[in-house]
Parts: sequence; structure tokens; C-alpha cells
Amino acid sequence: MLAMPMPDSSPGTWSRRPGFKIGVFAALITVAIVVTLSAIAQAYPAGLRSKGVASTTTPTSRVAVTRASASGGISRSITVVGIGDSVTSGTNCSCEPFLGLYASELASQQGLTTSSVNLGVPGWTSSQMLASLTQPGAFRDQVAKADILLVTIGANDLNPLDENPSIGCSASCYEPLVDSVGRNVGLIIAAAQAIHPGHPATILVTDYWNVFQDGDVGTAENGAAFQSFSDTLTRAESTQVCNAARQARVTCVSLYQPFKGDGSQNPTSLLAADGDHPNAAGHQLIASTLLANTPQPIP
Repeated sequence: MLAMPMPDSSPGTWSRRPGFKIGVFAALITVAIVVTLSAIAQAYPAGLRSKGVASTTTPTSRVAVTRASASGGISRSITVVGIGDSVTSGTNCSCEPFLGLYASELASQQGLTTSSVNLGVPGWTSSQMLASLTQPGAFRDQVAKADILLVTIGANDLNPLDENPSIGCSASCYEPLVDSVGRNVGLIIAAAQAIHPGHPATILVTDYWNVFQDGDVGTAENGAAFQSFSDTLTRAESTQVCNAARQARVTCVSLYQPFKGDGSQNPTSLLAADGDHPNAAGHQLIASTLLANTPQPIP
């Protein structure tokens, strides 16, 4: 038999030390694992790491950010409530009143979901609206749900001055009525704000282009002299209404300029056949004007 060579036991020979070789590789593998785990740990925040949250949560966060940038962080439906007289209710116009148009345009412009509640009552005065807001009932409950509240009131308070269109009256005659409208509007705003102070609504108050008839119909039925008086009366009431709104820190939206410019513009094309209420084009103009003056961001 041939004698088998014995392994070299020299301490300086690497290739013939299998136990040492295995130990070195094990050490290298351990170092690689530690380095890899360290890199992974640095890639995730401590909070996520401690909860074991996987990277699949990232798309959800991006969706939330996208929604916030599009609509100010609002994911719930926005309720728009309109309170007012026959202008709000849409009297004598077989069309969508400005309230619904405004809510739809707001949704389209800002990527929101909106709903609208029209609480306009033909013939209402500011005193009647105030009484309904300050006593329990369905009207008050609906207003309490508003995220945006639109208020148009006061023209019917001045009806006593329309009883004889052939004549007007002096400032001393109409100022008490105009001042009363201003006071009531201020109280209406305060009552609306007090309904649910934890979630105050964005409130927009409008004035009128004319508290009585206007355009070709108004001139034909009442005469040029009375039209001049009604214009003066309208401007005086607008001043009181807007002053009340500003003092309450809410937005006053003037409808006078959109309908009549500096006062010389004929608004006939924006009025229904009665010369008193807006037609479809008039309601669209009111909605667009309100939208352009809506404070941002929406609460």
C-alpha cells in the first residue's frame, strides 16, 4: 500500500486551515448582516419602525396630501344654506336659483362635495327672519347645519315706501326704515353665529341692485322720477347692510355693481318679466359674484 500524505500542520499555511477559514467567512457574513440592517433602520422613521408599519402605507399618505392641496383638507360634504326673501327662493324664474348654482360651482372649482338648502321665503322681512332664527324650529335647525350661509334680506322692509310710486320721500322719511334693516341684519348674523359656535359658518350677506322694480319695466310702470328715488333708497340700504356685515366680521357682497355698474347700466336683460326678480342670467350672475367673493380657505 502506498502511504497517504499527512496534512501540513504548519501554522503559517492558510489553505490548509479549514476551521479558521469557516470562522472568517462566518464573521464576514455577520458584518454584512449588521451593515444591511443598519441601512434599513436608517431608511425608516423610528415611529414606523417601532410599529412595524410596512411601506404600503405611503400611497395612502400621498392620497391625503393630494386631497388637502385640492380642497384645503376638506373631505366632508359642504352644506350651503340660503336664507332670504323671494330673490333667494327664485320667484318668477323657472330656473335654478343662485343658491344651487353657487353650490355646484363651488364644488366644481374647489373639488368639493356640496349640498344646498334653500330657505328663501317670498315676502319675508328682516324682522321675520330674525324671529325665526331666535326661536326653536325647523328653520333654525337647518341654518345650524350650514358650512356656508348666504343671506339676502331687507327689500320687503321698505314696501311702505312703494305704496305710491308717483312720489318719493326725503331722507328723513326713509332713514328709520333703512337703519332698522341694518340693525336687524346685524342681529341676524349674530344669531346665526350663536347657533353652533364650535363650527362657525362662513357667512356672505348681499345687498340688492334695486329694492323695487328696475329696468324697462320699472321705468314704464313707475316713471323715471320714482326710479331715481328707488336707486337712492337702494344705495342707502346697501350702506347699512354692508356696515352691519363688516362690523360682524363677515363678507358683504354687493350685487349693485354687477347688475348696474355705476348706476347707468340697464339691468333689464338680467330680470324676469316682472322687472323685480332675477331671471336665469341674473341668478347665474349672483352665483358667480358670490363665488368670486367667498373667503378662503373654507372652514
